[in-house]
Amino acid sequence: MSKSILSIDQGTTSSRAIVFDEDGNQLGVGQQEFSQYFPANGWVEHDATEIWDSTLQSCREAIAAAGIPAESISCIGITNQRETTIVWDKKTGEPVYKAIVWQDRRTSDYCEELKNIKHKQGRALEQSIQEKTGLLIDPYFSATKIRWILQHVPGARQKAENGELAFGTVDCFLLWQLTKGKRHCTDATNASRTLLFNIHQQQWDEELLELFGIPASMLPEVKDCAADFGHCEFDLLGAEIPITGMIGDQQAAAFGQCCFNPGMAKSTYGTGCFLLLNTGKKVLKSEHRLLSTVAYRLKGETTYAVEGSIFMAGATLQWLRDGLKLIDSASESEALARQTTDDLSVYLVPAFTGLGAPYWDPHARGALYGLTRDTGIKEIVTAALLSVCYQTKDLLAAIEADGASLESLRVDGGMANNDYVMQKLADILNCQTHRPRVTETTALGAAYVAGLQAGVFDSLQSISQKWKLDQSFKPEKDASWRDRQYRGWLDAIERTRVK
Repeated sequence: MSKSILSIDQGTTSSRAIVFDEDGNQLGVGQQEFSQYFPANGWVEHDATEIWDSTLQSCREAIAAAGIPAESISCIGITNQRETTIVWDKKTGEPVYKAIVWQDRRTSDYCEELKNIKHKQGRALEQSIQEKTGLLIDPYFSATKIRWILQHVPGARQKAENGELAFGTVDCFLLWQLTKGKRHCTDATNASRTLLFNIHQQQWDEELLELFGIPASMLPEVKDCAADFGHCEFDLLGAEIPITGMIGDQQAAAFGQCCFNPGMAKSTYGTGCFLLLNTGKKVLKSEHRLLSTVAYRLKGETTYAVEGSIFMAGATLQWLRDGLKLIDSASESEALARQTTDDLSVYLVPAFTGLGAPYWDPHARGALYGLTRDTGIKEIVTAALLSVCYQTKDLLAAIEADGASLESLRVDGGMANNDYVMQKLADILNCQTHRPRVTETTALGAAYVAGLQAGVFDSLQSISQKWKLDQSFKPEKDASWRDRQYRGWLDAIERTRVK
């Protein structure tokens, strides 16, 4: 009997679980969407209890669909939406406030205050923070979200000071629930996204904890990505299954894409878009506002990456579907896009929750440019699809300005199945894009990490051999077309950012 792995992929709009066999084949899938809350302009929240319930239900569905007994599953791997912040009571396990999502912008003003602070020897505080964490000061990351909860939830500050509250990103909260409070741990990739973790020393930074007013007693233990995280309690899934892997979703996608060598890169097109370039054992400090982060940590050895983060990719199509009602499903977008001209001059800047890399403008808001009397649904939908390509070009331009280059890019996520988007991506980047046979690489990466610890896989090399190409997309457009279209995008960005 082949060895199977249960992968939990807890995302921004749904919780999913997939049972994989040792060859990466899907044996069973379960998925549950959950509610999105927008209580104020720029605020985005989830109900952490609903996240847990949907995750548990997805796991049960996946195991049932696989048609195998729970006790035959070798291990569990967890991957998750990063930076999303949950604070809960250590005794009851109940969250003290809704989960504040990575897209949330409520701490923008506080972040602006921090950016104006001079630190040691007159250097900007942001520079010091970037040197330690690899990150920039932005509401995106967990630290300012934790601070907000402690400041605004009655009694939370005192409980935290008394050691009664726990903080965790979603992986950590799920682990707490799966082990019924026996384990309070995270992994190095998720820790590296909090703005509290020194990626060089691989530990929580006392100076940053003091800056943000966060008691160390709230924080989880930081482990390797492949490690002993305890086991799932029997009554939850019908077996005490070892939990042996945890890794943030974008790092998981890179792991699933087998980007194990320096210079290899992947771009994931899910709710947002995230491009990771493996930099090996070296932390590459970007001079063009990209992020330095942990790609993975195995057996105490850290591999780093440089990352560009885009907040709105698939979420833009979700807005077209649910907000504007222009389409009934995301799958309709490809056929509509193929009806438009290649010289489309309509630009949608999806800055609904601000702009991510390389702009890092939390105050920007979504805008649509170039409308004429003959602009219709298909042009707006196409502009939404192309916005993903243009934003990726922004990231690639920053990477090249930092001295790196890409000859090819591995792509994954739901939008990677859209051939129109993938071809336009190749055209706009002037770079080959490679789509693997398995595009659920986030869940697959979590399975690979867990399988390494559980002995299902013996090395990164053996995992690399499992990667299989589905389709390559080569650039078909010339430089004049590419430059003209991208200039229009940059003009739209500049207009959007005008205060």
